[in-house]
Amino acid sequence: MSVTARIHQSVGEIDVAQWDALAGGGNPFTSHTFLSLLEESGSVGEGTGWSPLPVVIEDEAGEPAAALPAYLKSHSQGEYVFDHSWADAWHRAGGSYYPKLQISVPFTPATGPRLLTGTRPDLAVPLLKVAEQLCVQNELSSAHATFIAPEQVRLFEEAGWLLRSDIQFHWDNRGYASFDEFLGALSSDKRKNLRKERARAQDGVEIRVLTGADIRPEHWDAFWVFYQETGARKWGTPYLTRAAFDLIGARMADKVLLVLAFIDGAPVAGALNFIGAQALYGRYWGAVIDKPFLHFELCYYQAIDAAIALGLDRVEAGAQGQHKLARGYAPVQTWSAHWISDKGFRRAVADFLERERAGVAQDQSFLVERTPFRKG
Repeated sequence: MSVTARIHQSVGEIDVAQWDALAGGGNPFTSHTFLSLLEESGSVGEGTGWSPLPVVIEDEAGEPAAALPAYLKSHSQGEYVFDHSWADAWHRAGGSYYPKLQISVPFTPATGPRLLTGTRPDLAVPLLKVAEQLCVQNELSSAHATFIAPEQVRLFEEAGWLLRSDIQFHWDNRGYASFDEFLGALSSDKRKNLRKERARAQDGVEIRVLTGADIRPEHWDAFWVFYQETGARKWGTPYLTRAAFDLIGARMADKVLLVLAFIDGAPVAGALNFIGAQALYGRYWGAVIDKPFLHFELCYYQAIDAAIALGLDRVEAGAQGQHKLARGYAPVQTWSAHWISDKGFRRAVADFLERERAGVAQDQSFLVERTPFRKG
């Protein structure tokens, strides 16, 4: 198939309605609003190591028919799929691993579509071929698509990309009418533990769940403090700028669920979630106090409450964290796909990934047996 592809310098220069028609509207992170506010706020772009490079395939009329949310990367930070060992091996062999092409949503380990094809699913493979050609023409070492929506994984595999798996912990809504009904599905001891944790977390604390116009500037001010505290502990420098939160509040507050904890009227902790068509996505948490179980309450239990109230299928609670298992979040495999330009290095990576996938599958089976749900 002969296609015409255009490489843009930002999502912001692409028409909003045209991009969102390709993205499908169900995932808040692939929306034009979210990706463009990352650019406008300076969270990506010059000096960040994330240079926007969205790829658009045009139809016969010159209109966007398919797209990739892509970035030119000069490092591997903010991806949550770790390839630092690959970069080291490439450099030891005398090559230059960076820059590379990253097909993803920056700083967001949440599953979602990476091949934005709207009504043209036949353009999925051509999109990947354009990405490969972009790497070849610009002497990029590799291309990486991370946290791929499960239904798109086979498209990458059929195109010959290497698949990599990992584990996240998601909460599955089995048609629960309330949090108590969810608790009823757990074993007796786990159910008692969760009730005790919630009681201790809520003791002396006022919890407010805010969305839309109820989220005011002072709430973002408080959450910025929490976000910085967590960022300083985990990765040194927070990925999002202060301006990003203002833009999120101004442009997509209806897609935000902000959970804040107050003691004596002062905000002390918070958790930021995004609302999708089928899932609630937990993204950031922070606190200025150390209160037992408050993290679990704001990030996991309040998210379950909200998902039930909103009729959502699941809660994706972000990367890592086996402590989520005891709170009713089950292990789920997530997928990334990788195209390597050098054939020899590709064979080495393919061998590594085959062994790694076997280990991940084994880990998932082990963890599934240890979920807190009643057996039998």
